[in-house]
Amino acid sequence: MKNALLAAVYTAAALLANPAAADLAAAEAARDGDMKKLVFHGTPQDAGRSDFASFEGDTLNLADWQGKWVLVNFWATWCAPCRKEMPMLSELQTLYGGDRFEVVTIATSRNPPQAMKAFFAEIGVDNLPLHVDPKSRLAREMAVLGLPVTVILDPEGREVARLRGDADWASDSARAVIEALVGSPAGG
Repeated sequence: MKNALLAAVYTAAALLANPAAADLAAAEAARDGDMKKLVFHGTPQDAGRSDFASFEGDTLNLADWQGKWVLVNFWATWCAPCRKEMPMLSELQTLYGGDRFEVVTIATSRNPPQAMKAFFAEIGVDNLPLHVDPKSRLAREMAVLGLPVTVILDPEGREVARLRGDADWASDSARAVIEALVGSPAGG
């Protein structure tokens, strides 16, 4: 009993000393339904370092978003599950996007620019970036083996969680996970 009490006190002290760990524990505890597929890593992992590009051709790197929580979604125009979940990711950006959180979408492999624009227009998404990883360098570096794949990066730019396949990002559970990391919605 004494050891259990000491372990609880030690764990609580560690979480209070490291708010990011508390955020991750709360986010992991908030998972339900589709969000059970979101796997939190025991230790943050290095994110990919390969460059990718904006739709306009500017060079980008995941390090450009350090300082905020980032949900990175790898997708493609030919990916049916991507079509289903992209509007939900757009909703997350609308609700939580700002100084603390951002959804970053990266089309990997061959995605003709006009097809990318048409894809977003057809599903009514106008607030997410059309970034491209045409040779899949970043995707390969981050072991993206199928699509969609979504990773969550902490403010230090490290991967803390990964979800393979599509998910209901509009669910109460998804919102609870994001709120555990970044707080209430930007407008709330």
